[in-house]
Amino acid sequence: MNHIKIALERTLGDIDHHIFGGYLEHGGRVIYSSLYAPDSPLADKDGLRNDVRAALQRLNFSNIRYPGGNFASGYRWMDGVGPRQKRPSRHDLAWNAIDSNQFGTNEFIRFCRKLNIEPYLCVNCGDGDMREARDWVEYCNGTGDSALVKLRREHGFEEPHKVKYWGIGNEVDSPVQIGYKTPQEYARAVTEFGKVMKRVDPGIKLVASGACIFKDCPARMSWPTRYPLKNEWVERGQLMLEQAGDLIDYMALHRYAYNQRPEPETFEAKMTFSETIEELLSAYEGLIRAVRLDRGIKHRIYIAFDEWGVWRRAINNLEDALVIAMFLNAFIRHSYSVRLANFTPTMRSIAPMEIRTGLPDELVPQTIFYPFELYSRTCGQIALDVFWGGETFENGEYTSIRTLDVTATLDESRKQLVVYVVNRSQTEAMETTISLADGQFAGSVQASVINGPDVKAENTFEKPNQVGTRETTFKTSGKSFTYSFEPHSVTALVCAIS
Repeated sequence: MNHIKIALERTLGDIDHHIFGGYLEHGGRVIYSSLYAPDSPLADKDGLRNDVRAALQRLNFSNIRYPGGNFASGYRWMDGVGPRQKRPSRHDLAWNAIDSNQFGTNEFIRFCRKLNIEPYLCVNCGDGDMREARDWVEYCNGTGDSALVKLRREHGFEEPHKVKYWGIGNEVDSPVQIGYKTPQEYARAVTEFGKVMKRVDPGIKLVASGACIFKDCPARMSWPTRYPLKNEWVERGQLMLEQAGDLIDYMALHRYAYNQRPEPETFEAKMTFSETIEELLSAYEGLIRAVRLDRGIKHRIYIAFDEWGVWRRAINNLEDALVIAMFLNAFIRHSYSVRLANFTPTMRSIAPMEIRTGLPDELVPQTIFYPFELYSRTCGQIALDVFWGGETFENGEYTSIRTLDVTATLDESRKQLVVYVVNRSQTEAMETTISLADGQFAGSVQASVINGPDVKAENTFEKPNQVGTRETTFKTSGKSFTYSFEPHSVTALVCAIS
């Protein structure tokens, strides 16, 4: 028998809802035709597709990172402001495409405000310079009568955009990146960029580009072999903390499931990815704590997992949805350190959807849409330190992995406990006793289950509902109850407590 034991007083820390952030990059169909499609019959007055907007509202994004991604390392923000007919088209070297710049800073800010989403801008620390970065901060947030503030006003925005989150570069540790920087070069750059950006607006939060290259990630699927990858994330993190620790507020990590080559062959191998996430977060937390202690850095420096997801060129399936839930479970367990995260559903669209243009324009939520929607809508404010045990499995170097991946959150004001469970068994339901050490269950439990006929099930235009969320409600009271978690499923149990 599996068991989950919860003490409501054993907390891990408060949860920052900015772990439910999104991502928007110029490239593929992420913006043009999927989000911004002024010629579509579904477009609103700002050129945004209403069906995409409705889907995004379901995901409840707290923030969105823009304009990339790899694209940011060659982006000139001035190309994307002002009258559209005067904006230059540019050759985008990151994705080998022509970008029209018809969607730029002000269009992005307007989109964010329309959906009540916090904008998060990533400056060009590739072939850009610190003056360009500080100018962007002044254009967006300035309040005086400088030339850049007057320019923003001429563009129709009298009030400042008040952009709080700013990233200094993207994946600068990747040799394929435009403007790749050694650990020494980036530590110097982030110090100087951060200095001038915070002088323009001392209230902004700065995100340093930490690492995307790790020992178990020998190659991205699309990276040519002529770009050798260097595993130097410890040195890189140490140097930037030592030199810029007083300026930066977050250290960014990027990690995708399956982006090693070849893709894991078995379902069990994919289900062990939770161990990779845990190891990475624990190591980075230790690195930050060690340097803060050594250098006497007084303010907290958090982790921004500002690119994460499943690296797959094809349509996502059910096993990918389970991996997404395991990411989110890890972010909740590490709520003390992970305070910003940006879900990156690859290059098909802004959100995990298949989008088709033409007659008619339509979209289908992918399997990975559903766990993000479920967690972002139900997650409480406090992460709980859950004890759980039961059946285990092993794969490769990992042994005694608990078949159930569990986390839980508490909403004290609503007296609501949410238990999140990923059943990583492909064949067996897991009967489980869930018990409280303090407090009691108070009557109503809503069970939301994400599942499909098998782990390879996909949502397509022909079969759009293979994987989705089913909801049921049952009654329980007292200190414990028993629930059977379906094979290959993600479940959220939303429990009233007293």
